[in-house]
Amino acid sequence: MSTPQHEIRARHTATTVTVYQAYSPSIGLPTARDGRFPDTWKRDRMTWIKPSFLWMMYRCGWGTKEGQETVLAVEITREGFAWALEHAELSHYVRGVHPDRATWQRDLRRSPTRVQWDPERDLHLNTLPHRSLQLGLSGEAARRYADEWLVSVTDVTPLAHEIHALVRAGETDRASALLPAEEPLTGLAAPVPAGR
Repeated sequence: MSTPQHEIRARHTATTVTVYQAYSPSIGLPTARDGRFPDTWKRDRMTWIKPSFLWMMYRCGWGTKEGQETVLAVEITREGFAWALEHAELSHYVRGVHPDRATWQRDLRRSPTRVQWDPERDLHLNTLPHRSLQLGLSGEAARRYADEWLVSVTDVTPLAHEIHALVRAGETDRASALLPAEEPLTGLAAPVPAGR
C-alpha cells in the first residue's frame, strides 16, 4: 500500500510527539543539557519543527551545515502539537483552498502556526513521492513550544553522524535499522493543499 501524499508521520507515544531541529552548538548543546531552550533562544522569532528525521537530515546536511551542527530530538506534548495544527494556516496560497489571496494573507498574519509540505527524503536524501510536514511556530505558538509543551530534549547529532557514515559506506540496511520509527499520527490533521 502506498503512503498517502499528505500524512503526518512521527515518532510518538500516546502523550508525546518527537520533532527535530538543528542549531549551532551555542544554542543546541545547552538546550540538550538543560532540557529547555536558553535565554538566547528568541521566542519572538519563527521556529520550524519537523517530525521527519530524514527531512531534518536533508535540511542540516547530517549536522554538517554551518549553524546547524547540533541536531535535537525535541519531545513535546501531543496536546501542544494538536494545538499547533488546529491554529495553522498553509504557508502558501492555494486556489480552491483559500477564497482568495487577500483572505489567505489575512489568515496567515493572524495564525501563530504555518504548515508547509515538502517532499519526504530517503536515506540518500533523494525526494520521495509523498510529503513531509513542517510546522512554523511564531508568537504564541513559539512561546508555548518553548515554555509549555517541552517534555525532553535529546542531542541526536551522534546518531545522525553514525547513520550518515553507514550510508556513505553502502551499509543501508544497518543505517535503516538505526532510523527513528515514525508512524502515522492518527486523529490529528493539518491543512493540506487540495489536489496536490
